[in-house]
Amino acid sequence: MRAELEASFRAAVEGTDPYELTRAHLPEETPALVVCVGKAALPMARAAAEAFPDTPGLVVTRDGYGGEAGHFEVRESAHPVPDERSRAAADEVLARVGRLDAGDLVLLLVSGGGSALVCAPWGVSLEEKQAVNRALLRSGAPIGEMNAVRKHLSRFKGGQLARATEARIVTLILSDVPGDDLATVASGPTVPDPTTFADALAVIDRRGIDVPAARAHLERGARGEIEETPVEGDERLARVENTLIGGGWQLLEAATAYWRGSQSAEVVVLSDSFGGEARELAAFHAELVRCIRAHGSPWSAPVVLLSGGEAAVTVRGEGAGGRNQEFLLALACALGDDGVWAIACDTDGIDGNTEAAGAVIGPDFALRAAQAGLEPRRALHDNDAHAAFAATDGLVVTGPTRNNVNDYRAIVVTAD
Repeated sequence: MRAELEASFRAAVEGTDPYELTRAHLPEETPALVVCVGKAALPMARAAAEAFPDTPGLVVTRDGYGGEAGHFEVRESAHPVPDERSRAAADEVLARVGRLDAGDLVLLLVSGGGSALVCAPWGVSLEEKQAVNRALLRSGAPIGEMNAVRKHLSRFKGGQLARATEARIVTLILSDVPGDDLATVASGPTVPDPTTFADALAVIDRRGIDVPAARAHLERGARGEIEETPVEGDERLARVENTLIGGGWQLLEAATAYWRGSQSAEVVVLSDSFGGEARELAAFHAELVRCIRAHGSPWSAPVVLLSGGEAAVTVRGEGAGGRNQEFLLALACALGDDGVWAIACDTDGIDGNTEAAGAVIGPDFALRAAQAGLEPRRALHDNDAHAAFAATDGLVVTGPTRNNVNDYRAIVVTAD
């Protein structure tokens, strides 16, 4: 069953190929410039480079996700915390689009990860913005809260790229966020921003983030001393066309097709947009498993439960592991000796701060843990899911997928 779980993950990722999705949505008009930003930037760029061989292009992607993109220039920068290369890339993009005029077209290809990969600090230094990012990542804040802050500390995000040019912009967006909120993917560089300086200030207060320069900037904005990010109806966004080309729902459709072809079990998609704490989400899934086993409700076994979205982890321990590994360890702890086969992986191939995409568990996880001298609940308490799965041979390591359509979870509830 482990092989099938991992094969289902590969099938789901391949079913949302950024190259094919981009190629199907390219504009007929030849752009003056192509800009590609995000973890899926390389395959998206290759589709555009083939279609527009005479158009210059700039690609910004994560370390290790680069490669050849035809005649386009490729840059790598840091994720999830921006670095000097992130700032240089943002400055270059802003400069290039700023040289274009109203008769020109910019083709912008956006995928998740862009919030860190291009970074144009606004009201703070790069070092101060890095500190804010690190604190947000450890706080358990959902992606919407994180990006409300990022947008108001950036000259690039929250629709502000549209302020930097007179050109028209066609933006193709591959979503990695729950609900496919275009304003949240890569912090929406060409999308109206529904959040405000006051919203961003409320987030850093609620999450206990202490970076004085960021607070001072956000307070000035909340007092109306700094212009807000563009909102719906802003005339500068009238020149922009934003199109969603794929996301978590397509991922789960591809996974559903795989499971229906390989199993006689019923396949149920629970949601493509789950959020919240990873361990709380795991508790919900564990209760579903118990109810199916005990009562044949709401579905009868055998059944495959699929879900996507993006959980959060409030980091209190010193361990390693991302939200998918934490989800799976919490699920294993909740079920104990009554375990299941399950997989949870990030579609970009990197879960949190580890080299793993995620992990797999089987019904024998509790036994494997005992044999390895591992205490799963202690590992969960320490946010050390990665070590737990390394010790029980549960890690799924794919390397960079050059895709990013959020998380994939599959739980197989058998009839016995």
